[in-house]
Formats: sequence, structure tokens, C-alpha cells
Amino acid sequence: MAGKLALGHVSPMMLTFLRWFLATSLIAAVSLPQLKRDWPIVRKNLPLLFFYGVIGYTLFNAMLYSAVKYTTVINVAIEQAGIPMLIFLLNFLFFRTAVSSAQIIGFAMTLGGVALTAAHGDLSTLLELGLNRGDALMLIAVAAYSVYTIFLRWKPPLDWRTLMAIPALGAALSALPLLVWENSQGAVQLPDGKGWLIAIYTAIFASLLAQILYIKGVEAIGANRAGLFINLVPVFGTLLSVALLGEQLQVFHLIALALALGGIAIAERGRPQKAPSTAPASPMD
Repeated sequence: MAGKLALGHVSPMMLTFLRWFLATSLIAAVSLPQLKRDWPIVRKNLPLLFFYGVIGYTLFNAMLYSAVKYTTVINVAIEQAGIPMLIFLLNFLFFRTAVSSAQIIGFAMTLGGVALTAAHGDLSTLLELGLNRGDALMLIAVAAYSVYTIFLRWKPPLDWRTLMAIPALGAALSALPLLVWENSQGAVQLPDGKGWLIAIYTAIFASLLAQILYIKGVEAIGANRAGLFINLVPVFGTLLSVALLGEQLQVFHLIALALALGGIAIAERGRPQKAPSTAPASPMD
């Protein structure tokens, strides 16, 4: 939603850079002593921590913000819903992580909720969708965030502040070449007042708060189970539009929410009894 709102107020790569530069500055300002204590572990795992920032943060955000310039919100929402499916597939291919029939049913239900939300209650509009450059960018974004989620199984034992700060720094640094490229294309747009508000919002809520909660969620329940919750993003985004922007609440909003929550509940109740371990590998990279 922030990517679409940013159109005309700040360019995609500028928003990507500002988001992670602000996030890095904020988390470093409140956690410098902790960062110093964690430095010995950080030094040993710096490539992995920067990998999280480059792939999961910069690449995902840059592709997402660029995609909304060329494709529809419907396409973006449905394509983003492919993240849990790809996480399931990668976990099965590389780690033989068990998947139950209930989880498959739950995934299908949450995907249905996303599709209903994106199509504004008229699923027939999905048949009219076409694919373009933006959709290709979204596929890269989906792959990037799925790989990032899978690699969280190897995250080092660090304080949450350090685990957020170092990847955020990697994201800010890796966004700089993209910003230089955008400038070379004559496409850089400095943020106006609304652009700054969007950048600050994404830095605090979508970057710091959401990412650390997601990391903790993957740590607690595993990538497959945590990934399903991604499909709540477009549903809750729509409900927030109703609450904050005054959009009208429709019946399909409630049906979509029921499908998404019901799918997650079914997947949770029917998951394989032996949950996969998400503890870091030993010895650490």
C-alpha cells in the first residue's frame, strides 16, 4: 500500500534508500551499547547478516516499489501471495520439510481471501488480468523474500536490536547503487511532504517493527507456518483503508478476512506433529 501511495511523491529507489537509512539510524541510536557487545558474533556472521539486508530488504522493496509503477494493485497483491507457496516449495526441496494436506487447504483458503480482496469482490475481473514488466519485477520480489525467509533458519544468536540493525545497514548500503542508477536515468524524485511521511512510516512500522516481529515469528513457529501470515497483509491493508481512509466496508471484506483467518487456523490445526527446528545451525557460519 505504501508503494502505491508513494507514486508521485518519492521515486522507488529513493524511497528504498530512505526507508532503510532512517531505520538504521533509529535502531542504532537506541542500541549502540548492545551493538558493541554483539560485535564479535556480528563479525563472524557479517556476510549472512548483510545477505538478509540485501535480499530480504533492499531487493524485495526495490522490486515491489518499482512493480507498482507498471502493474495493478490486484496483480501485486496476488503475486505477493505466492510467497508462502514458494516458501513451502523451497523447504520441501532443500530440507524435505513435511507439508500436511490441511496446510495445503489452508494455503488455498488464504490465497482465496487475497484474490477476493484484490478483485474487490468480483473474481471475474481476475480473468481479465494481463502480465507486464511490473509482474516480472514482482516475481523477483517474491523469490527474494522467500529465500530470505528460508535463510533465517541460520540466523546467529543475537539480540533483536543487533539482528535488526546490521541487516538494515546492509540494506541501506546496497540501496545506494540503485539510487545512483535511478539518478542516471533521470528518474530520481526527492520526497515532498507526503513522501517524507511515507518514508518515516515505512522506516518505523514496515521496517523495524514488522521485520523484527516476522523474524521472531519464523524463529518461534518455522518458515512454513509464519509464511502463511503474509497473506493477511492485503486483507488487513484493505481493512485499514476502511478504518483510516474512510473507504466503505463491503461484505467481501468480511468474507476475505474469514477465508484468510480460517485458512491459517486449518493449517495450524492440521500441521505435521513434529515441527521443523528453526534453531541456528552449529557451528555458526
